Amino acid sequence: MSSQQKPVQDTAEAGTAEPRPRRLTYAAVLAALEGAALVAGGLYALVLGITGDPDDRQQAVSLGITLVVLALLPLIAARGLLLRRRWSRGPAVITQVMALPVAYNLLRADSMAIPAGIVLGVIAVAALVLLVNGETTRALGIRGPGRAE
Repeated sequence: MSSQQKPVQDTAEAGTAEPRPRRLTYAAVLAALEGAALVAGGLYALVLGITGDPDDRQQAVSLGITLVVLALLPLIAARGLLLRRRWSRGPAVITQVMALPVAYNLLRADSMAIPAGIVLGVIAVAALVLLVNGETTRALGIRGPGRAE
């Protein structure tokens, strides 16, 4: 099979000669930071639910487990982005889209959650811009509609 006929398995195989664009690396770092924050928040809620005196112990433990499980999406997406896997952009974009309403609700709070909402909103928008950037798209081997190989 010639090189023109061989199907491209993944971008990691096809584009190893080119360095990874900085925008792709930055998007991966932002996704990993969000995942790490979810793990930290989940572990905090879990420990507080088990050892502390929350209003509802079962709810605190459930929240902790849910946050840790939700952290898998951005962490797996970040790893995929670093490895230049084509599929990783979808979960990364979904993570950012899900973060926007959370940031909005944090901004509407009347507490110390407002700065967290600002930070989360800025990170989500920045990551979205990085993920839909043409350089990132090309580095992942994603072609637009109607573009032949």
